[in-house]
Amino acid sequence: MVDVKRAAERGREVSSRISEEGAGWDCVELGEFAGLRPPGARSFSWLNPRTLWRSRNEILAALFGDPSGQVRTRWTAAQRARGADPSLRIPLEVGEEFSFLLLGDTGEGDASQYAVVPGMLRIGESTDFAVIASDVVYPTGAGDEYDDKFFRPYQDYRAPIYAIPGNHDWYDGLGGFMRVFCDAPALEARREGFRLSPSGLRGLLWRRPEPIDEERLARARERRSAPEQRAVQPGPYWVLEAPGLLVVGVDTGITGTIDREQADWLRQVSLDPRPKVLVTGKPIYVRNEYKPSKLEGGGTIDDIVTDPRHNYVAAIGGDVHNYQRFPVRVGDRTIQYVVAGGSGAFTHATHTIPRVTVGGVHEDDYKCYPLRGDSLSFYSKLYSERLRMRWLYLTPDEAVCLMSQRIGNTPPRPIGGVRITRRMRWAARLLGSWPLPLRLPVGKVFHRYLSELSDWDTPPFFKSFLHVSVTPQALRIRCFAATGCLPQEIEPPLEDEVLIPLA
Repeated sequence: MVDVKRAAERGREVSSRISEEGAGWDCVELGEFAGLRPPGARSFSWLNPRTLWRSRNEILAALFGDPSGQVRTRWTAAQRARGADPSLRIPLEVGEEFSFLLLGDTGEGDASQYAVVPGMLRIGESTDFAVIASDVVYPTGAGDEYDDKFFRPYQDYRAPIYAIPGNHDWYDGLGGFMRVFCDAPALEARREGFRLSPSGLRGLLWRRPEPIDEERLARARERRSAPEQRAVQPGPYWVLEAPGLLVVGVDTGITGTIDREQADWLRQVSLDPRPKVLVTGKPIYVRNEYKPSKLEGGGTIDDIVTDPRHNYVAAIGGDVHNYQRFPVRVGDRTIQYVVAGGSGAFTHATHTIPRVTVGGVHEDDYKCYPLRGDSLSFYSKLYSERLRMRWLYLTPDEAVCLMSQRIGNTPPRPIGGVRITRRMRWAARLLGSWPLPLRLPVGKVFHRYLSELSDWDTPPFFKSFLHVSVTPQALRIRCFAATGCLPQEIEPPLEDEVLIPLA
């Protein structure tokens, strides 16, 4: 059995904050993750026009309204009619001390997902359960894709896995998600939900759910059929109930708005005096921006999190594919706001994140992975090769030095003597980390579109997952990295750690 405390100590010594090797730059031996993928598996790519067309419901929901609230209400009503717990509680058979894994945005089914698995299995060997926060399956949450994107990669994880859906899981009306995690039959089709809108255009263009091949799904379930792996959750949102902690999972649909029924449920659950961790499909703080999900009827989800009566100590969200942590001071306490969407999809750039000031957080207290410099160096390498512009490439040392000068912080790891040149500055400008003379919003464009179209399937991957341990006195969140290199599979680098008092 792995001693997580000892593994964390070793991981701290090999992290990207110590050396380039810890970041995976000197990868000479590929990890064993490649052997876990199905034979002949294709790489997932957002450059494929068919993939983008299948994901069109995101744009339609933004233009003509998000119908996921209406459909969610039907799903939960159907679940309660089938005997699900009315309050959507899941009692956990754990003691006062327990631990769990948290992964976000996992389901591309390619090398970037499977590269996380060996380290996750090693660090999570003795955990009691796992939670997936957002986007279990890309691009549309189809039920027939769960085999290679959920059941196969996690077949050797010997504990239950719970999940909350992300926007991509909603592109099939949540049918695949509800079938897999809630054992729910398909809803009867209705014209007013996903098929019609006042303009008629949403109904005309909306992507319809795909029928599920039940025999194929049954074969896939066999991969996680051991008694200790089985779990059935009551709905797309829920509360995991342990003696000293509640883990509250919230479904943010496609565009992030929380429907009235779920908002009322969240307020009621939050009145429990026990400490709580919120798990949500959309992060509240991200990229030096404050973006809390709106509650139908008024207010935001952060109004509930910051209310001292509710005793939330952390809020963890997926959707953005990297790791970030904002310790926000609220009154006389600190709430840890975490972005944890780096467990399997393309990596969102961090080098476009400006100096952090949001929520009163000081830049030196903010943490992200990959480091801004590593993000800049990797994207410079990627685009120098794609565009055949060798001058665009920035070495890891050059990129770390550039980002430290730009942000105004101490370099996060030791670097050699680097002299910043005009070429380096222009490379950083074109990659979105330094402003262009005309103040064009390259950084935001890079984050929103170019990162999405820049997926790669070779190390270093800069993936991550969380290990959360709980005692009556404290909750500890550790962020471990997955680079795709064998040394980091054997000893996953520890990129961040925070201890939160509960007593």
